[in-house]
Amino acid sequence: MTLTIIPANWTPYLQGLLRIMTGLLFLEHGTGKLLGFPFLPGITEVMPHGLLLFTGGMELIGGALIVVGFLTRPVAFVLSGFMAAAYFMAHFPTGFFPVLNNGEPAVLYCFAFLYLAAAGPGAWAVDRVWATDKTRAANKA
Repeated sequence: MTLTIIPANWTPYLQGLLRIMTGLLFLEHGTGKLLGFPFLPGITEVMPHGLLLFTGGMELIGGALIVVGFLTRPVAFVLSGFMAAAYFMAHFPTGFFPVLNNGEPAVLYCFAFLYLAAAGPGAWAVDRVWATDKTRAANKA
């Protein structure tokens, strides 16, 4: 007997919701760094300009791709590694525990992206439409 509170047929929709919300929040970091909205006080003082452009670009482009669900698995895998590197470069040196070194968001993003890389985009994703079109084309051939 399986005790489930949420019906199994909701899984793709909840995966899609996780993907969209994670992507939107990640995208917000990129727009803050590159476009100045929302304003991130002191960001230019703690991060060199080149690194700011690189990380902001990864967050902006990667977040947008995750939101629409395009190339979800490879993009999520890259972003997972990106966030692991961010944690170990920026947060871990100041302390072991993420709750004390302000690294919780980096750890959460890392594992959310790793989950998306393994599980796929869920519902409402360009990847799903694209895969369906490829399947139809292959079946016609």
